[in-house]
Amino acid sequence: MKRKLLFAYLLSCFTFSVFSQQEKTIIQADLSQKIGKMTPIWAWFGYDEPNYTYMKDGKKLLSELSALSPVPVNVRVHSLLVTGDGTAALKWGSTNAYTEDANGNPVYDWTIVDKIFDTFLERGMKPIAQIGFMPEALSSHPNPYRHHWKPGDNYNDIYTGWAYPPKDYHKWAELVYQWVKHSVAKYGQKEVETWYWELWNEPNIGYWKGTTEEYIKLYDYTADAVKRALPSAKIGGPEVTGPSWDKSATFLKTFLDHVTQGKNFATGKIGSPIDFITYHAKGAPKIVNGHVQMNMGTQLRDLDKGFEIVASYPSLNKLPVIIGESDPEGCAACGMATNPENAYRNGTMYSSYTAASFAKKYDLMDKYNVNLIGAVSWSFEFENQPWFYGFRDLATNGVDKPVLNVFRMFGMMSGSRVKVSGNQAYTTKMVVDSSVRKASADINALVSTDKKTAAVMLWNYHDDDLKANDAPVELTIKAIPSKKVKVSEYRIDAEHSNSYEVWKKMGSPQQPTAEQIATLEKAGQLALFTPSTEQKVSNGTLTLNFNLPRQAVSFIKLTWE
Repeated sequence: MKRKLLFAYLLSCFTFSVFSQQEKTIIQADLSQKIGKMTPIWAWFGYDEPNYTYMKDGKKLLSELSALSPVPVNVRVHSLLVTGDGTAALKWGSTNAYTEDANGNPVYDWTIVDKIFDTFLERGMKPIAQIGFMPEALSSHPNPYRHHWKPGDNYNDIYTGWAYPPKDYHKWAELVYQWVKHSVAKYGQKEVETWYWELWNEPNIGYWKGTTEEYIKLYDYTADAVKRALPSAKIGGPEVTGPSWDKSATFLKTFLDHVTQGKNFATGKIGSPIDFITYHAKGAPKIVNGHVQMNMGTQLRDLDKGFEIVASYPSLNKLPVIIGESDPEGCAACGMATNPENAYRNGTMYSSYTAASFAKKYDLMDKYNVNLIGAVSWSFEFENQPWFYGFRDLATNGVDKPVLNVFRMFGMMSGSRVKVSGNQAYTTKMVVDSSVRKASADINALVSTDKKTAAVMLWNYHDDDLKANDAPVELTIKAIPSKKVKVSEYRIDAEHSNSYEVWKKMGSPQQPTAEQIATLEKAGQLALFTPSTEQKVSNGTLTLNFNLPRQAVSFIKLTWE
């Protein structure tokens, strides 16, 4: 009997040991196995409402974005040519850059456009000069022109007179020419040569009320005008969304066919100037059994198909590629009150999704050997709106949300990406095929190394926003060229770098006091998880053990002499 009890005890110990080993997440990185540059594709941001740029909280957030990045941040905004008085509103913006006098003669006014670009340049940022949308005086269908959309309204109501082709392509071309010439005169040729000029936004859906051919015609006239004004300027497009959709893929390929071998509408020659290629990639969250379920696979399929199409053109496949909008879903201005599937945006799910998805963008870039230089996060701030309303933004009323701290982490990564392996990691192909839907989470890392530094971004991500036990993680970093390192760990979770949880503990005030705002601002900054320590390295290897909560992101920075 005693022997049977002893055997049962030993068996239970063995079973527990095996179970524990199976449950532990093992992640290994070798700093000597470099797989590519740590290109700062994350340092690109955009938003619908250009007039927020120079408002109080807009300026504050732009300053923070500039400060967190070691390279100039590129910023893309809509409506730079829309007619209006510059009043900011959701899904709306205007500059009044072009009007006409009583005789139909052009009147150019660059005051508001310059105010927007000045705000960027004062912070060392670079504008992605989006050429659009159609001024009222040039629109072939101007009425109605100004919309007054609000969350909960029909999204298609925004596509008014600004979305139509011009009634005169030559006047349109002259507008573009004058804008580029003005920019060179104001900011200097050397500066403007660093900008990316692009035509329109999502012309395969409601943003363009013309045909594919009419967009191509507009592109030809636009590109010709840009190059006449500044031959060294960079012009590109077409900013289609959803390349994994058949119609979108057809639009993108038709455009690329034209710029390589079609007859130019403006010059009559073969082909059109193109210096970079742009398209969009979006996910698709929904509510399932009362909780938010993300769909990273949908976004990655857009990326994958777009890269595949670009790579299929020998004369174009080395051009820079910019994902003009790369997000978990589509409507930034649709809050969680009207769109409950967007409830992920305030907390750490947005953070972990961002960390995991950017790592997979690098993987897809490597797969197709394309020149990805930027992936625009279409997320900014919404001035004078309710606190934590669930917009897809980086800050609310001047208080940083958890997702912004992922970009602060990215800002500390440089040099080369290195090979990573892990026993709980989803491969990029798995996510492309079926998203992150298994019982286990995607627990993985993106690792970079530079002179005397290494950086590890770790996430515990799952598409389903459900509670789960913390994951025990064993992280091993090999080929460290030093006998000791300084280790600093930062964390985004329920207790760290998380203004939203602090706000909820305050009672979710919509009119917080000055003292509460100061507390929230501090809580919104990237926080150390534990004090930095100095640790010994054995044979070039360092092993760290810690627990990582579901939807948390950990960032470990190593430095040495």
